[in-house]
Amino acid sequence: MSGAASRDRRHFLTASAAVLGAAASTQIWLPGTARAAEPPLPEGVFSLGVASGDPLPDAVVLWTRLAPDPLHGGGMPHRVVPVGWEIAEDARFRKRVRRGTAQARPEYGHSVHVDVRGLRPDRAYWYRFRAGGRISPTGRTRTAPHPESSGGSLRVALASCQNWQNGYFTPYADMLEQDPDVVLFVGDYVYESSPSATAVRRHEGSGEPYTLVQYRNRYAQYRSDPHLAAMHANAPWVVTFDDHEVDNDFAGQIPQDPDKQTHAAFVVRLAAAYQAYYEHMPVRATAIPNGPHIRMYRRLDFGRLARLNVLDTRQFRSDQATGQEGAESPSLTMLGAAQRKWLLGGLHQSPARWNLVASQIMMAETDLQVGEGKLWYYDAWDGYQAERNALMKEFAGIRNPVVLTGDRHLTMVSDLKEDFADPDSDVVGAEFVGTSISSGGDQDQVAFHKQWDPRMPDNPHWKFIDAHRGYHLFDIRRDRIDAQVRVPETVLKPDAASSTRARLRVDAGEPGVRLV
Repeated sequence: MSGAASRDRRHFLTASAAVLGAAASTQIWLPGTARAAEPPLPEGVFSLGVASGDPLPDAVVLWTRLAPDPLHGGGMPHRVVPVGWEIAEDARFRKRVRRGTAQARPEYGHSVHVDVRGLRPDRAYWYRFRAGGRISPTGRTRTAPHPESSGGSLRVALASCQNWQNGYFTPYADMLEQDPDVVLFVGDYVYESSPSATAVRRHEGSGEPYTLVQYRNRYAQYRSDPHLAAMHANAPWVVTFDDHEVDNDFAGQIPQDPDKQTHAAFVVRLAAAYQAYYEHMPVRATAIPNGPHIRMYRRLDFGRLARLNVLDTRQFRSDQATGQEGAESPSLTMLGAAQRKWLLGGLHQSPARWNLVASQIMMAETDLQVGEGKLWYYDAWDGYQAERNALMKEFAGIRNPVVLTGDRHLTMVSDLKEDFADPDSDVVGAEFVGTSISSGGDQDQVAFHKQWDPRMPDNPHWKFIDAHRGYHLFDIRRDRIDAQVRVPETVLKPDAASSTRARLRVDAGEPGVRLV
């Protein structure tokens, strides 16, 4: 980021309250005749806030969903509703650069995805929506650097696993203060679990979601969290899903419990879950589902500084192994042939200094057996070792590969080895397994270290492990990546203070990661 861009970011947080006030009072940015022609909508129609995502050098996706009664299907009339939008170079919309009207359609839950083009690279923008006489909160977003830009820096926040019932989304309050350029969310945005009477915050509904309306209600509840809403409104997000957006531990079109969910029933559930996911995420039209299929793997470039390859490790995977022999089978795939070819092509042809891979599940080995022998965690890449090991050999010829991961509800920072069966094999990259936003709640640290510290000698590639909730923050420069593990004191309080639990570094040209 340029110096001017950095100042722009710093000034925004102090000005945000004034911006929201200005947005609430502004009623004249669309012609009066257009306003008069619009049927009025209920108050709270923008209850789910605003968001942006998938920034390009000249474009960004702007999102909102009209939902005055969010926990009961949305509460919108069953008709197409015109939604005005505008984007400007300043917080008070005096330097407006684009405006238009989108159609919020009932078949997509009255969600709006505006793919704004013709923007300038590496620049902050402010945006808002209008519908039925109501004006949304103001959001801020940012475009990616120019494709030929090779300098500057990029601040990325890595988040995953936010279980409503396990705690408040406290880490986002700190993330907001750290002001990342982009938020990378790698899975488990919602949880499909039934409401629990003993939960910190109880899930809506009476059971797991199966229908489109039920998934919509679950997303709407999560979107109501004020810290999550504020973070969505302050930076563009790049998202992908894991299992809990659908069904725990599903693989392809195979549910966790095939004895209880027939294939036909699960395909219907997949279609509902994928559509609700699209409706609530700031993604492009390429992600509009086709029944039980959705295209989520994609690539984003941030100049020549960083290339981000976003994986889908659920939709194309073989059913997971249940033993060591199965985990080593060459017939099992995590990515599928088409996605694997796409990934390797993007890595080998990349012009970027840093090649980032967003993987929902852990790529480095986890040996759970203390002492002789191996006991793997089969839901992760350990359950698909032939494909993982082949990928590690490819990493040996890739410039500065770094994998950014979620799923484990733990911080696990590792070297990536060319051959995990050989501790002396070359280090070919680094992996940061981000902890959870709230999943797992406040963990007993003594019990964690009693359980996991004895496993460290069997996993010499692990460089740092921790069981606090939070997120990872990366400052990416040409010569290095500086990483922080940011953790709150507790997720049982919505506004607990956060601090840096650990600092780590990856140096360009030197595969692996180290504590600093």
